[in-house]
Amino acid sequence: MYVSVNKALVTQVSSAIPVIPLYMSILFKVMKNKKIHEGCIEQIQRLFKNHLYVEAPKLDVKGRIRIDDLEMRDNVQKEVYELWDKVTDENLHELTDIDGYREDFYKLFGFKVVGVDYQEDVNEMVAIPSIF
Repeated sequence: MYVSVNKALVTQVSSAIPVIPLYMSILFKVMKNKKIHEGCIEQIQRLFKNHLYVEAPKLDVKGRIRIDDLEMRDNVQKEVYELWDKVTDENLHELTDIDGYREDFYKLFGFKVVGVDYQEDVNEMVAIPSIF
């Protein structure tokens, strides 16, 4: 059995922890600029391809698989750290990927799906035969 340490991703939990959305918005901007950003699917695909379905998984000194390796690169963390103190309400969109963070957040909860008319009236009282 293995434990994997994963990159910061938008989840129900991470979105509720104060300052984590700001950290991830900055992180996403930095990683996208460096062309090393991964979403949930890409990260888990790399976990399987490079760590689980290999003869000898690469483990850290505590025996963990580290797929947060791209996030924790010194040059990534240095840039995140430098941007952290520069971010204001006025430059949020310039220095972070707040729009990308919000897109991931909406996707997580099933909102902003292309082709869905959210203004259309719906009847939420629908019988589901399989549960009655």
